[in-house]
Amino acid sequence: MSTDRTAAAGAGGDAPGGLPSEVGPDARTGSRVPGRLRDPRSQGAEARRRPGRAVAALRREPPSAWLLGLAAPALYCLFSVTQWNRLASPSWDLGIFTQLAKAYAGAGAPIVPIKGEGFNLLGDHFRPLLVLLGPVYAAAPSGLTVLLVQDVLFGLSVAVVTRVGLQFLGRAAGLGLGVAYALSWGLQTAVAAQFHEIAFAVPLLALGLEAVLRRRVVPAVVWGGLLVFVKEDLGLTVMALGLVLAWRLRSRAGWWLAAWGALWLVLSVRVILPALNTGGQYDYSDRIDVGAMLADPGSAVVDLVSGPAKYQTLLLLLVAGGVLFLRSPLALVLVPTLLWRFVSGEDVYWGPEWHYSAVLMPVLFLALADGVQNLRSSPLRPLRTVAGLGVPVALVAGLSLLPSSEFAALADADTYRQSPRWDAAHRMMELIPEDATVESGVVLMAYLVPETRVYWLGNANPAPDYLIVDAEDWSWGGTRPADAVAHAEQRFPGTEYTLVFDDAGYQLVERRR
Repeated sequence: MSTDRTAAAGAGGDAPGGLPSEVGPDARTGSRVPGRLRDPRSQGAEARRRPGRAVAALRREPPSAWLLGLAAPALYCLFSVTQWNRLASPSWDLGIFTQLAKAYAGAGAPIVPIKGEGFNLLGDHFRPLLVLLGPVYAAAPSGLTVLLVQDVLFGLSVAVVTRVGLQFLGRAAGLGLGVAYALSWGLQTAVAAQFHEIAFAVPLLALGLEAVLRRRVVPAVVWGGLLVFVKEDLGLTVMALGLVLAWRLRSRAGWWLAAWGALWLVLSVRVILPALNTGGQYDYSDRIDVGAMLADPGSAVVDLVSGPAKYQTLLLLLVAGGVLFLRSPLALVLVPTLLWRFVSGEDVYWGPEWHYSAVLMPVLFLALADGVQNLRSSPLRPLRTVAGLGVPVALVAGLSLLPSSEFAALADADTYRQSPRWDAAHRMMELIPEDATVESGVVLMAYLVPETRVYWLGNANPAPDYLIVDAEDWSWGGTRPADAVAHAEQRFPGTEYTLVFDDAGYQLVERRR
């Protein structure tokens, strides 16, 4: 009876009150046809069912994936906290990103004086998605907060990769995949290198590739499309992801995603970055000599595959991915990052150090899961046997690398000891008034940023209110000034500074005029 009433209500073509009728389901076929109104009672029931569906979806989530997704960031956070307490600063990047987060928290442009007076970080690399750091930093203004954000984002990717492994490979292999990924060398080196924008790219890649494997086009396009706002070179990765999506799912959306990646790559490098850069250029255009490559393509190919650091990176990828990742088309998403790194003249990009391989890890391990699943369905028994070795090889390789990895430091009791200079450093920093300008080396920059305007000692800066000489800061190279007052007055002619702190290798001078 209710079906007949629904059909009758739509027979007149227009809904009561002259409103156009909605598209409703045909009672007999279940297909959607024009001219049918949904029963308001069914709409209410549908609304009431939505929260129940959300709860049911959460219940379907594998608990072990999220347990591992909590355990992994706990380990990463432990490492980061020990670094923070030891005053360990491997580069100036944490200071830079802390300054960026502070600017966004104040709803301002990302002006980062560490890079230079008035320097807009959007003119350095194209990373607008980092605006998300602002609210988190506003809640807990500290460089440590920025570190922990990266650890949590990496942990999210661990949960996603493990979830895929459990669904496609079963419980044992799925957990093995998740553990191998959580301890992968690319994530470890990124955690040790401290915060970089790729912290956002890692979970986005994991979610996007998971959607591809689940044959869900819209989520794959959404997650993948956001990558262009993390860093400009990821436009290349989005292009590769789009091509894989088009090939694997036979979807036109893949071609549009590839075009989206290409569009933002060109826009960011050719238009946006030069427009926002203080020098009116893209600062990293000289890292790849395209002219030389075109003039001598033979040598370019030889250079691409030459060098011990490149061999080491490729070997680690093969071993960590259990080799079988090569059986998946997802492995093609690795290619853009490896290409731009290997063709660059900057040798720091070639090896497995720093954070440059973090974006490869979710691709590598999800390709491994896909490759293993593909081989399991092979009609050839030897290939099915080989499929069973992929995850164990990756797990054993990851565990065997631990003694020489970054996280090996967690087995050393000294790692958990606070720097003997911690108290002196903080007593000194407490002498600097809020919002004062201060010039410093790399080590203390992230600690100084929340309360002061920080400049790096290696730039041509305006005369600061305070200047720090840290005898143990590696920023000085081999020529650390013995007398901070003399150094400050020589560096900024016409000024007069006086010593206000001298302890534990720290000298702090204050400008009097």
